[in-house]
Amino acid sequence: MGFTREQLAGYAGKTVDDLLGPHVRLLFVGINPGLWTAATNTHFCHPSNRFYPALRRAGLIDWGFDTSSGMSPEERARLERAGIGITNLVPRATARASELDTTELRLGRERVERVVAEVAPPVAAVAGLTAYRTAFERPRAVLGRQPETIGETRLWVVPNPSGLNAHETVDSLADWYRRAAEDAGLL
Repeated sequence: MGFTREQLAGYAGKTVDDLLGPHVRLLFVGINPGLWTAATNTHFCHPSNRFYPALRRAGLIDWGFDTSSGMSPEERARLERAGIGITNLVPRATARASELDTTELRLGRERVERVVAEVAPPVAAVAGLTAYRTAFERPRAVLGRQPETIGETRLWVVPNPSGLNAHETVDSLADWYRRAAEDAGLL
């Protein structure tokens, strides 16, 4: 499946359903959905996004899927059974995360705090250092486990898997995701 620019533009402002199964141990927090993600209703879904290849390389999943068309209900269920959940700081889809402003990101932190309070995963991992610094008002934060928590949930910052984040590779992403997963008791 492919989309024209005009088709993708029609998904601006749309939302994507959170992936929150009954036993989330590691909650990944994206910045916000991209247009392709909104079109497929599948988080981190774009042919150039390295999220799922990095999960596979990290040993968190043992399957792949066609990111051009999104996940099937069975693939979503497999991710849930693996103890992985996904949400976003900001729910509205944009072509680029740079379209978000500081106010939206800070309100996004409140949204994530509500989701974490509801789901209570051992670990929440925000995928994007700059967005984390802004949303959580931690301008000097670095990648890795953070000193603060959300309730009992340990907070991590991991690199954003977008293809636009060119200095990260599938291997380096997998290393960060593996570390957060180990802290969550998934590996």
